[in-house]
Amino acid sequence: MYLQSFALAGAALCGVATATASAAVQDKVFKHVAVFSIDGLHSSDIPKWVALKPQGTIAKLLEHGYWYQNALTSSPSDSFPGTINLVTGASPRNTGIWYDDSYDRTLWAPKSNCAGAPGAETVLYDESIDYDDTKLWSSPNPTVVGGNINPANLPMGKVGGVCKPIYPHQHVRVNTVFEVAHGAGMQTAYTDKHPAYDLVRGPSGEGLSVGYFPEIQSLDSTNVSQIITYDTSHVNAFLAWIKGQTPANTEIQEKLTGMPALFGGNFQAVSVAQKTHGYKAGSLAFTDPLATAVTFVDNSLGSVVDALTTAGVYNDTLIFVCAKHGQAPIDPTTYRKIDNALIAPATGVNVSQVTADDLAMIWLANQNDLDKAVDGLEKAKAALQIDRIISGELLTREGYGDPKTDPAVPDIIVVPQLGVIYTTSTAKIAEHGGFSLDDTNVACFVSSPVITDNKTYTGKVSTKRVAPTILKALGLDPGALQGVKLEDTDVLPGFGGSDSDDE
Repeated sequence: MYLQSFALAGAALCGVATATASAAVQDKVFKHVAVFSIDGLHSSDIPKWVALKPQGTIAKLLEHGYWYQNALTSSPSDSFPGTINLVTGASPRNTGIWYDDSYDRTLWAPKSNCAGAPGAETVLYDESIDYDDTKLWSSPNPTVVGGNINPANLPMGKVGGVCKPIYPHQHVRVNTVFEVAHGAGMQTAYTDKHPAYDLVRGPSGEGLSVGYFPEIQSLDSTNVSQIITYDTSHVNAFLAWIKGQTPANTEIQEKLTGMPALFGGNFQAVSVAQKTHGYKAGSLAFTDPLATAVTFVDNSLGSVVDALTTAGVYNDTLIFVCAKHGQAPIDPTTYRKIDNALIAPATGVNVSQVTADDLAMIWLANQNDLDKAVDGLEKAKAALQIDRIISGELLTREGYGDPKTDPAVPDIIVVPQLGVIYTTSTAKIAEHGGFSLDDTNVACFVSSPVITDNKTYTGKVSTKRVAPTILKALGLDPGALQGVKLEDTDVLPGFGGSDSDDE
């Protein structure tokens, strides 16, 4: 109901879409593409923000843009699959990226030297793989590619029969837009909240000319002011790249010779403000801390636009603003907290791993125990406030893959009722990772001064369609993305793609 209430406002914002897109945009090859995620920003936040700040940068970008009102990120909607969705054109079943904390039945735990049976909590790609997550830069040599990642903290796997640490980028099964662009001789740059975002380099490890990965966990990740300061380092990186420069502590694969053809990164302040302060009960307006965070992001995007204009490349740059994930619940009155430690015992069987936020993914120690585990969860539906249990053939039928043949696919996905978070944290009133529209219906728009037929597209479109659109905008073949071929991923509406994934 809440999302639907903004349909009329959205139509007024950009004009209702027609099937005919601007030929100037479809045919134009841009010299530069910039891709930004405002982590947590919902589609429903866009008209609210434009109403509050009609002369702000987001409003001005939409005046020459396409807004995808029903853009949907990956399911699950964790930051890692959400990011990989945007840069590969593929979903978790083909990328192998399910969460920052997941599981792979063919890998071994860190420091195990591949001894014993594979499995355990082997895919933990977050701050825990740093040398020291209490420091912004913890490596003895932070300018080396992957330098802030301690190999001793990585899962291990056999590569050519030899047991080796598996870096995040090696866990991605399909190539990324950064790999394709870099392989075509273009320079690329990216920044995000952990060194583990090394994964955007793609399987080759060579997708980025430069990477900039200060560790967000070195600060108070519940303090909006501190996270705005942290995000400012990302903004400074964007501004430096536009000048062809690199900030200190940049991981350099090759020195920039000018502004990268493809660059981007994220903002974290909105996500933190949503988790800690959220929206006002009743009106669902922004709380003051959340409004402060969005104001910061809006002004920062303005700084990027000003820098592009000063450099004389604004008209030759296509800007994507697409959130990796939303945040649930939007309505604070629906928030409930359930101890995540209750999930494994409810199955009544031995469980290898449970990953829980506002969903739960379960990997069983013995996959033959599936029916018993599902039966246990069915009996605990009321206690755990479960909405759906996805397992067995339903996993495959709904496009998540088959855990019997794919070592990364969870055996069971638990979808709780909207507002439920499986946690013991007292600091959070919202979280992401789940399947609800609050999690997945994200802010997503594209902007350029050459877009003169600004529109609101109302059909459902996956954010994985961003990836082939990036390549098309750069004059590259979208089909060069393996994920695009596997899933027949279309470019976005306005660039020659269909108006809806349902077509």
